[in-house]
Amino acid sequence: MASNVSETYRPRIALTSYLQEASWGVWNTTAAILPGSYVEAVVAAGGTPILLPPLGTDESVLDLVDGLIVVGGSDVDPSLYGQTPHPATKPQPLRDRHDSALIRAALERELPLFAICRGAQLLNVVLGGTLIQHIADVLPDSKSQPAPGVYGEAAFDTMPGSLIHHLLGDSATSSCYHHQALDAVPETLRVTARSADGLAQAVETTEDGWVLGVQFHPEHNPNDLRLFRGFVEAAASYRSDQNATMKAMSPA
Repeated sequence: MASNVSETYRPRIALTSYLQEASWGVWNTTAAILPGSYVEAVVAAGGTPILLPPLGTDESVLDLVDGLIVVGGSDVDPSLYGQTPHPATKPQPLRDRHDSALIRAALERELPLFAICRGAQLLNVVLGGTLIQHIADVLPDSKSQPAPGVYGEAAFDTMPGSLIHHLLGDSATSSCYHHQALDAVPETLRVTARSADGLAQAVETTEDGWVLGVQFHPEHNPNDLRLFRGFVEAAASYRSDQNATMKAMSPA
């Protein structure tokens, strides 16, 4: 953790959430929810999770946190990258608008940004990229989404010198669950991990800041929190830098 931040400080990590039908107790109604594995991973990595509801978007909330995780979920609206929907594409435009605004605001602030599965796809689209809407159309043997509610496994190699290479080494495997993937990648991102089938498994910014998008689900493996720890450490450094800047600007 950054030297200018107390060892007891736990960086505040904002996480996006879902808006959909949910059940608990005697209730079945629309709720803002998030799988507990994301929250547990942030806590285990040393962060303080703060859940953001997918309504009432206000980018200034990011001034109160040290990092942003854009989580997985439904498909990205193809109209955002100039395509018509595939029959298998099921977007949630309201959530797209909310999460897109937060991604742009995080990039403007150089706030550490960790985008997971759908989050990585939306990051790519926000910056001008496109998606493969249905992997099975181009890779019929893909096991990225073996069956409804069943995770596949992504094995990938990382690019030397990249952030993900620093955190995971030359290669790694992780749980995955997606039927879409990154296609064209904008100049402001670079692919830093690929699986043997050629699909992009990670992207990083070519500009300043800690920005990592992964196609897989690292939160699903509580025994390997290297990416979450790296992200939380970056969030601590961000807060330390912000504090140092504020101190330097304060009157003597």
